[in-house]
Amino acid sequence: VQLQASGGGLVQAGGSLRLPCADSGRAFSVQDMAWFRQAPGKEREFVAAISWGGGLTYYADSVKGRFTISRDNAKNTGYLQMSSLKPEDTAVYYCAKDRRGSYYRDYAYWGQGTLVTVSS
Repeated sequence: VQLQASGGGLVQAGGSLRLPCADSGRAFSVQDMAWFRQAPGKEREFVAAISWGGGLTYYADSVKGRFTISRDNAKNTGYLQMSSLKPEDTAVYYCAKDRRGSYYRDYAYWGQGTLVTVSS
């Protein structure tokens, strides 16, 4: 497995979590990466993306102002800092890397997800 997301858990509404995505591959520092999520009974949706150098970031409207995507290329790790969490943020969160088209959907490698549950 190249990508491994972690850091999920149970948090109360209004709380915060930080999700790391560790990459055991070789090219992380030159690959764009992103976070997606899938709630029960719903399709997977885009959350946030960041360019390989960190200079460009993109967010879904539903998380803008609350979530921050970042990366540490020296550690081959990306992060999703989530604040002001809402029950509707409950989902399995996935990281992905190596963009092949749109920042909002086209990635070659996907990691296993981590479950985030936000209680009201």
